[in-house]
Amino acid sequence: MTLSFFVDPLKYLVDLPSALLEQTSGAFSSYGALKKENQILREEQLTHQARLLKFAALENENIRLRALLENSFKLGEQVLVAELLAMNSAPYEHIVVVNKGTRFGVHPQQPVLDANGVVGQVFRALPLTAEIMLITDPNHAIPVQVNRNGLLTIAVGSGQMNRLLLPFLPSNADIRPGDLLITSGLGGTFPQGYPVAVVDEFTTQANKAFASITATPKAQLDRNRELMIVWSNSTPIPLTTVKPTPPTNEVQPHAAK
Repeated sequence: MTLSFFVDPLKYLVDLPSALLEQTSGAFSSYGALKKENQILREEQLTHQARLLKFAALENENIRLRALLENSFKLGEQVLVAELLAMNSAPYEHIVVVNKGTRFGVHPQQPVLDANGVVGQVFRALPLTAEIMLITDPNHAIPVQVNRNGLLTIAVGSGQMNRLLLPFLPSNADIRPGDLLITSGLGGTFPQGYPVAVVDEFTTQANKAFASITATPKAQLDRNRELMIVWSNSTPIPLTTVKPTPPTNEVQPHAAK
């Protein structure tokens, strides 16, 4: 007993370094495993977040397409949904490119809409793509009328993505902020009744016959991913008449005997 009293502490001291080494290596191993597991979990979290973002984008796309589909039924006209490929919003030139062209029947001057209102019209049609001039392009003009009272005028692009100009109304015209402008149907390009813009400013100018009037487009021109190209069903179908066959006095040859 006395001998073991002195020997046991020595054995403990001898085994202490190896025990500490084992504990330390075990701790490092556990730390390495936890670090690796943490890295794997972080990567999985990023993957799930990316998937959630994709699902959110798909959900928003479905909402947009559903809105386009609902509006296409309301229009009562043949429409083609086209996806935006490129956008040229350089100063004083507002042109977008979509992924539908002449192979789908698209042709110049067709009206183009989104779920909210008029976007523009087909400017140039190629086999697989089409260029669309937005209503805010300074080279674009669209006949409109005030929905409240039927007043006719023309809305011209300002070169700014969120503004139209109404330069041809006199200072005493019956128009005021908040009035909805719709297509008048004049000119034959845009059928009557499509929302175009809302008047946001009406300013009379001293010693000038015409007022300064601006309007905000109803269409979300800088946010669209899908657009509707419209075929009007108001185009009259040409009538075809069958011409009677004129009588003939020719003698039919007899069969040879």
